[in-house]
Amino acid sequence: MSPNRASRREFLRTSTALAAALAWASPAAARTRLPSPAKLEKRKFGKTDMTVTVLGFGGAEIGYEKTSPETVSKLLNAALDAGLNVVDTAECYIDSESQIAEAIGQRRKDYYLFTKCGHAVEEAGRASDWSKEGVVKSIERSLKRLKTEAVDLLQLHSCSLDELKKGDCIEGLELAKKQGKTRYIGYSGDSKAARYAIESGRFDALQTSVNIVDQESIGLLLPLAKEKELGVIAKRPIANAVWRNDDEPASGYHLEYWKRLKELKYDFATGEKRKVEGPDGPAGVALRFTAMQPGVHVLIVGTSKPERWKQNAALLEAGPLQKELVDSIRARWKETAKDDWIGQT
Repeated sequence: MSPNRASRREFLRTSTALAAALAWASPAAARTRLPSPAKLEKRKFGKTDMTVTVLGFGGAEIGYEKTSPETVSKLLNAALDAGLNVVDTAECYIDSESQIAEAIGQRRKDYYLFTKCGHAVEEAGRASDWSKEGVVKSIERSLKRLKTEAVDLLQLHSCSLDELKKGDCIEGLELAKKQGKTRYIGYSGDSKAARYAIESGRFDALQTSVNIVDQESIGLLLPLAKEKELGVIAKRPIANAVWRNDDEPASGYHLEYWKRLKELKYDFATGEKRKVEGPDGPAGVALRFTAMQPGVHVLIVGTSKPERWKQNAALLEAGPLQKELVDSIRARWKETAKDDWIGQT
C-alpha cells in the first residue's frame, strides 16, 4: 500500500501523541443528545478509503453567524452522536475551524474532517493567494486552528480556471499530501474550472453545487467525476431555501437562486406549498433530489440551529423521490435555464 493510500486509522495513529496534547475540552455546557433518526445511509467516497454518511455538516454558518461556542458544541456533538461522520469547513469561514476544534476536537476519530484553503482572512479582510507558498501557508494555518496534524480532505477553495491551469496551487496541495498533512486532495468549485479539475486527474474529490435551481453540474461534472471515481460533495443542496423569501433577498449569495426559482416555478415550491413541512415539502424535495443524483456521495448542509440537523436527517429518511417528480424537475430546468445559469460558487 502506498503512503498516500494508507488507511485512516494508520494515518491518525501517527499523530496520537500530539492530538492528545492539543485536544480541547468541550465547553462546560452539557452535551445534548438528539434522538437518533433512522440509520443514515453511507456511501463509499469515490476511490478513497472513506465511507461517508449521505448528510454532512457544513461549517460556514457557525462562522459567519458568530454562533456561540455552547451552541456549536451542542450542535456538533449531537450530530456525531446521531451518526453523522463528515464535517466540512474552510479557513475563510471566520472562526469556524477553531469552533469545530473546540467543540469536537477530542472526538477526532469519530468523523472525517474536510477543509478548504486559499483564502486567508486577516484583520484587513479576505484575500486569496494561489501560489504554492500561499497554499502551503494556508494549510498550516488551518491545521493550527483545527488543532490537528492532518485532515482527511484538503480542497482548493474555488480558485479560477486560470489559476488551476498555472498549476502552482495544485502543487501546494500535492506537497501537503506528500508531507502527510492531508490524506486526500480535492477541488471545491463549479462549472468549467471544476470540469478542468476533474479532467486533470490530480484530485481525489470534488465539491460542487447541486440542487433544484443549480443543475449545470448534473450534466457537466457528475458523470465524469463518477467515471474517474472521485468522491463528490454536493454543496448548497437545499438551494439556500430561497422559497422562504417573499421579497428579493438582501443577500447577494441568495439572490441568484431566488431569481431562478421565480422563473422555474416548481409546483412544490410555489404559493402555499412553500410552507409544507416534511419530505414532500420544498426542503424535503430539494434534499432528496440532490441526494439521488448519480455520483453524489455526501450533502453538506450548514446550520447554526441544533434542531435543524435532526430535521434534515429526517427528510432524507423518506428515500429517493418518485421518478416522475425527478424527471419533471429536470425537464423544467432544461426548458427554462439560460446560458448564464452556471454553477454558483
